[in-house]
Amino acid sequence: MVEKDTYKTIETSTEGILFKEKNSKFFGYAFPVLNEDDVKLHIETLKKEHHAARHWCYAYQLGTETIYYRTNDDGEPSNSAGMPIYGQIQSFEVTNILIVVVRYFGGVKLGVGGLISAYRATAQLTLEALSIVEKTINIDFLITFDYKNMNTVMRIIKEKKLNITNQKLELNCQITISVRKKEAAFVFETFYHLFEIDIKEI
Repeated sequence: MVEKDTYKTIETSTEGILFKEKNSKFFGYAFPVLNEDDVKLHIETLKKEHHAARHWCYAYQLGTETIYYRTNDDGEPSNSAGMPIYGQIQSFEVTNILIVVVRYFGGVKLGVGGLISAYRATAQLTLEALSIVEKTINIDFLITFDYKNMNTVMRIIKEKKLNITNQKLELNCQITISVRKKEAAFVFETFYHLFEIDIKEI
């Protein structure tokens, strides 16, 4: 079995996608996020923007290999908002994403079933409005060597078309490379067996 080293995510956020159900208005927002601080920031911003709304329900998923997710019903009946939103994140197979659905109550109760379908539909419309991109899971290595070994290192980097993310070329040189996960072991071995050249994962 080939180990998966790609994941789907988003790079841009959406404006509020509107879904209406029995006078209630649901606005769907999606944001690319990398950590819980990003999540908090976006939710705080939306609460200021929609200060007259009743509920700010959300779900997010972080990580590419170890997955972490959270859902929040924000006062709606248990599992009627956050989980339906998260279900759409799973359905579209995206990660490092936050979806918030802001609800303005329209005076007519929707019932749990109605809420589930409204939050699910809003999350789905929001995801459909996005451009979903596929990225590779990468591993970073630090290569350390003396200046005299520069040509050897650079030749391999060029041959293997490796991506340099940082470099410090002095008497003691350091180059950071980012390698696709499935090629990482091979690249590591290539440098590891070279005399006077040190490589380590960072």
